[in-house]
Amino acid sequence: MALYSKEALAGKRILVTGGGTGLGKGVAGFLAEHGAHVHLWGRRQEVLDAAAAEINEKCGATRAFTQSVDIRKAESVDAAIEQIWTEHGPLTGLINNAAANFIAPTKDISPRAFEAITSTVMNGAFYTTHACGKRWIAQGLKGSIVSTLVTWVWTGSAYVVPSAMAKAAVNAMTMSLAVEWARYGIRINAVAPGPFPTEYAWQMLSPTDDVKVGATSADEVPMGRYGEIKELANLMILLLSDECDYITGETVCIDGGHHLAAPSTFAGLNKLSDEAWDKVRETSKAASATAKAQRTV
Repeated sequence: MALYSKEALAGKRILVTGGGTGLGKGVAGFLAEHGAHVHLWGRRQEVLDAAAAEINEKCGATRAFTQSVDIRKAESVDAAIEQIWTEHGPLTGLINNAAANFIAPTKDISPRAFEAITSTVMNGAFYTTHACGKRWIAQGLKGSIVSTLVTWVWTGSAYVVPSAMAKAAVNAMTMSLAVEWARYGIRINAVAPGPFPTEYAWQMLSPTDDVKVGATSADEVPMGRYGEIKELANLMILLLSDECDYITGETVCIDGGHHLAAPSTFAGLNKLSDEAWDKVRETSKAASATAKAQRTV
């Protein structure tokens, strides 16, 4: 039985960053099935086009549109948002979903690697939020922003320090702008999913079987299972709809009670030897190389 009407998001135009793969693609598909027009952003146009084609075929209508955008560059973000406004009309919602992450001992992380993660997660979320927000405010329009975070925003997590820092910054932005922009009718919320397996993310965050890792283990989730994208999408639909206008500044956890019952972090990797970390690096490099080979210029 469907939780929402297929018209629950009719008339909504929602941008999903990192919308070509993983959670972004999955959630975007559910939004489109419930009446929204979705704009998918990423850096691989071929992947974006394939995702949009899949969504449109399933919906039986053109509801997904794509733009290749590097959200680490403020000028590119603003230009792409302006293009949406001009060619399609104002957005009504934004999902800050794009992310970059890998596990590694912090002592081994280079400044370049740190920048790659934080610029995508923190800077990218701010640039997209700012580009949408300033237009909504100038035009007297309401809007809803939802950012995809992690439970590490409350606990921190070893071995993913740049990501934990950047996600915590977006959590701070969520609370701060909720107060500043509430008078304009703009709501800013976030979700903190527990383990929701996606192919590339799982290769990067579960590259070893040597140690049980709480952050990606279903065994330590009280419900005894991973989350389903449909469940995350249902939460997103609620936050992006007009039916909960009194919710703002909140980060809603959706993890089956994981972070309350067990370490939902990578603390278990303290047990790895230097030799084991060498294997982890090789596995991560292979996964990254496979993903890069799929990119088109």
